[in-house]
Amino acid sequence: MNQHPFSLAALTVLELSPPEMVETAARAGYDLVGLRPVPATPEEPSFPLMTDTALLRETCRRIRDTGIKVADIEILRLKPETRVKADFARFMEVGAALGASEILVAGNDDDHARLIDNFAALCELAAPHGLHPHLEFMPWTGVTSLNEARQIVGAVREAGHTNACLLVDAFHLDRSRSRLEDLAEVPADWMRYVQLCDVPGPIPASMDEILREARCERRFPGDGQADLQGLLEVIPPQVPLSLEIPTDALRQHGVSALDRAHMALEKAHALVEGR
Repeated sequence: MNQHPFSLAALTVLELSPPEMVETAARAGYDLVGLRPVPATPEEPSFPLMTDTALLRETCRRIRDTGIKVADIEILRLKPETRVKADFARFMEVGAALGASEILVAGNDDDHARLIDNFAALCELAAPHGLHPHLEFMPWTGVTSLNEARQIVGAVREAGHTNACLLVDAFHLDRSRSRLEDLAEVPADWMRYVQLCDVPGPIPASMDEILREARCERRFPGDGQADLQGLLEVIPPQVPLSLEIPTDALRQHGVSALDRAHMALEKAHALVEGR
């Protein structure tokens, strides 16, 4: 049986500070945790790991005390105006201090030639820190599907950047209508972690609704419509599974971050173990 380590993604417990995320991951029984030094949206709670040295020290202390390792840090957006070294050098330093190994990257640029150049520059900047940038496809970004992400990552790896990786999120795989048959052809070493959740139902007609679901209303594994067993059959064995499952309705009804983290992990174990 494949033994996948489990990581608690930041979006699942976004109201928590980074030290609290580390503590919650440990208490809930996770192997790893994902942290957000940079908020994904202006509406998110902001915990300034990039500038608050005391917060960074406390987060590192919790990591040492709990034994939890940091899997990924997020989120870097490659935009038309991005200047990779100037914009992201401090992010790499923080990632190294946290002991992270992966970076979540969004391609917010419709010009794929420029995006390839910027992703290559990001991989070059990340390499000395032992970090692996993962380009995540999302239907509302400039990289809308698995095949688009595969082409971009492939071009960057062909240019010699072997730390360039591809991030598969079960939600985006479903909502972009990407195919498991195509995922099966992606080289295993391009995927150093995978994001796992379930989806609430058929694909909405509105991109705004897809985006709302992605940020607020996912399902625990086994509670939705996605072919998660099929996904597990084609991803690398023993690859870490990051449980990224925002459930705003549960949070608003008073279900604690720790309880939600427990629920996500229990459901993921049941899925992986075939229960």
